[in-house]
Amino acid sequence: MNLQKTYRFDYTFEYIKQLTDHHKKFSLFGDRQKEVDGMNDRGNISQVRHSEDLVIRLEKEDEYRVVENLVRDSFWNVYRPGCQEHYVLNQLRNDSAFVPELDLVMLQKGELIGQNMFMRAEITADDGRSIQVMTMGPICIKNELKRKGYGKILLDYSLQKAAELGCGALCFEGNIDFYGKSGFRPASEFGIRYHGLDEGEDASFFLCKELISGYLDEVTGEYAPPEGYFVDEKAAEEFDRQFPYKEKKKLPGQLFS
Repeated sequence: MNLQKTYRFDYTFEYIKQLTDHHKKFSLFGDRQKEVDGMNDRGNISQVRHSEDLVIRLEKEDEYRVVENLVRDSFWNVYRPGCQEHYVLNQLRNDSAFVPELDLVMLQKGELIGQNMFMRAEITADDGRSIQVMTMGPICIKNELKRKGYGKILLDYSLQKAAELGCGALCFEGNIDFYGKSGFRPASEFGIRYHGLDEGEDASFFLCKELISGYLDEVTGEYAPPEGYFVDEKAAEEFDRQFPYKEKKKLPGQLFS
């Protein structure tokens, strides 16, 4: 199997340096009162109500294809003609690093409008230790509802639940203009390097957030994305044929042809 390109690596190095509308323009909702509605069989809070019509809960197995369609629509023709993120999502659900307790969806009046997922990862510390952290994504909001604050609500709730599960820190590739509003900082401020980057290369895309205060104290080292983010191009193309036809377009600002 040829894994010449990766979803995470290519997305990071060629795209994050560009501030596109997909990440940088979100208005913020005011504080929402969160009401816990119940528990599910995965031992996690199953539903949180932000308003009368907005709910965040765990993804259900019978929703997998609906969520994959949501992700496909959200990323289609954004970074390349077509997209691969829905395939990445499909593959990560079966990865050993997948965190099912943080496989989240957002619904508005019963309609799925957003999703986020988490993966276990690690920092290889310079002193030889393996520091357990998490990463996340794909994360998306329905196209028609972008830049209206839903992404910020979903992100902040996701981080809260990760902290409650004992996650000490989150490493992530993203735009500081958006993710900084939720407490992310450049990973270099924590002494964490990104795998494959030479010294002096721009790593402004590589972000980190401590979910347990002091978790990364006296830690320096290197982070690499989980192997599950590596994409087989042919397999991704074959998977996409299972979905309704959508026209692939070459658009300005795309990274891949």
